[in-house]
Amino acid sequence: MAIGLGKMFGFNFLENFNYPYMSKSITEFWRRWHISLGTWFKEYLYFPLGGNRVGKFKFLRNILVVWLLTGIWHGASWNFALWGLYFGIILIFEKLFMLRLLEKISPIIARIYTLGLIVLSWVIFAFDSIVDGLNYMKLLFSNSSVSLYDNGSIYLLYTNIILFTVLGISSTDIPKKLWKNIGQKYDVYLLESLFLLMVFILSIAYLVDQSYNPFLYFRF
Repeated sequence: MAIGLGKMFGFNFLENFNYPYMSKSITEFWRRWHISLGTWFKEYLYFPLGGNRVGKFKFLRNILVVWLLTGIWHGASWNFALWGLYFGIILIFEKLFMLRLLEKISPIIARIYTLGLIVLSWVIFAFDSIVDGLNYMKLLFSNSSVSLYDNGSIYLLYTNIILFTVLGISSTDIPKKLWKNIGQKYDVYLLESLFLLMVFILSIAYLVDQSYNPFLYFRF
């Protein structure tokens, strides 16, 4: 949205997300996710603290400080601080032990590992209450007696299956590559305009359908 609005006024902004859900490690994920934020913290905090050109203890301290503040940047709440530390600890673990292993194993397994940790991170991000977040994680990994049919999960899954499929494919670079190949063979200006208009209308329809749409960073 920011890039599109910028182009309307004659400004060219850099891409801020580079298909992060295709990452094969959390280290790669944070090179692809919120690039401007990561670049700012790296240049104005991580490097001034010494970066990785210091002893091991200070190096680990630098990572934890940067990621604690990255979490707090999202809002003044304990869950955001824990969210930042969660990623900081994983990044330390990867830099010390895991990256070499992740480079050797199957890309599919590496992506499953990465997506699993990312999904857990959004649980921490979403819950204001630490107790509620822990209970939610407990349910995720426990043999709960609650039926998928009882809590409506199956209903939500099959009524939104088309949306989930579109979102899953769109989180990869497949559509971009496909569109690039088509653009090299045909004049797709009109088709592109119609597609963007359709996406715009669908987006408005989804917003109107929802009765409660709080701004993501309203606590920032």
